[in-house]
Amino acid sequence: MASPRLETYCCPNRDAATQLVMNFQPDVFCGVCIGSASVSLLLTILQLLPKKGQSPRKMPKASSSSTILLLISVCDILGGLGMIFRSSVWLGFPGFIANISVVNGTDVWPSAFCVGSAMWIQLLYSAGFWWLFCYAVDSYLVVRRSAGLSTIVLYHMMTWGLAVMLCVEGIALLYYPSLSSCENGLEHAIPHYITTYVPLLLVLVVNPILFRRTVSAVASLLKGRQGIYTENERRLGTEIQIRFFKIMLVFVICWSSNIINESLLFYLEMQTDINEMPLKNIRSAALITWIIMGVLNPMQGFLFTLAFYGWTGWRVDLKWRKREIPWESMSSSTVGENAYPSPVNYQSNIHDSKKISTTDSQQTDEAISMLSEGNTSGDDRLSRSSPIYQGW
Repeated sequence: MASPRLETYCCPNRDAATQLVMNFQPDVFCGVCIGSASVSLLLTILQLLPKKGQSPRKMPKASSSSTILLLISVCDILGGLGMIFRSSVWLGFPGFIANISVVNGTDVWPSAFCVGSAMWIQLLYSAGFWWLFCYAVDSYLVVRRSAGLSTIVLYHMMTWGLAVMLCVEGIALLYYPSLSSCENGLEHAIPHYITTYVPLLLVLVVNPILFRRTVSAVASLLKGRQGIYTENERRLGTEIQIRFFKIMLVFVICWSSNIINESLLFYLEMQTDINEMPLKNIRSAALITWIIMGVLNPMQGFLFTLAFYGWTGWRVDLKWRKREIPWESMSSSTVGENAYPSPVNYQSNIHDSKKISTTDSQQTDEAISMLSEGNTSGDDRLSRSSPIYQGW
């Protein structure tokens, strides 16, 4: 799991609250982390692999949204690998890990492993938070026709730059002036916790606002495309809204336990003796949420692929060939061959509506399709009866 307590535990003079959770059934906890991360890793990779039965077509140019979704999954996969490696070493070499608690020990490798593995996990999940924030920003900008593939460079700079800067700054403040003297006061720990939870809280607070504004803008685009707002277009707007809701639901499920656990542990840290009987329920709640974190944090990768793409199936096609990205389908004959390849596939509706030929209409359709790309759990009635994204 991803928690700033992992870095705090690397301090030999760690606080009592960190000692409480890290020493609670460590073998069981590490086993839970390995099991949850392994299941999530395998299912996430299964979701992303090409599937049999999908017609091989020329791969279209990817949009910024599809690139961001893929990068979020990559961060989850690499973060899960870090959890598996760290927990495996803890289980396989208990004597090696025990040297972390030695204040004046001469062996630096246990501490180096503790700090390095914790930073790896924290950095990758923090980058995933920033990419998720970028996805919300990009969705809004795409609808406003202010974004495109060129902005992905800016997203890379912001995501990796902020993730590395905050991670390094938090670690430097925590371990200042040395690893053996860290955690001597809250002035060391609080900046570390703030830099860790800033991107998480940013996604929790800002993303719903951006998603809500994006959905409102989508409704305006759908109304302006043909001058009317049909039932099918209303249904498409609802599908996009549901997709955003699924993304936020997964995020809340996977990370709300971290906020609850950290709040309980900070409350315990402010007490003179955390082992007092009146604090028994608080301690129990902290330990329960600690185990829950070990289960839910690694599962984010798989749950996000379900929210992004739906269930893609078990039949994996391992043959190497150029194929259509599952969340982007080629545009139909209503868009010319030389047009920008869009995930939208339009067909004639029951009134034989005219083909969309204007540049403004094409841009509107591409903007809406980028928001709906990736969802292949579809309702075929939409693609048969109205000019709506066929991938639903």
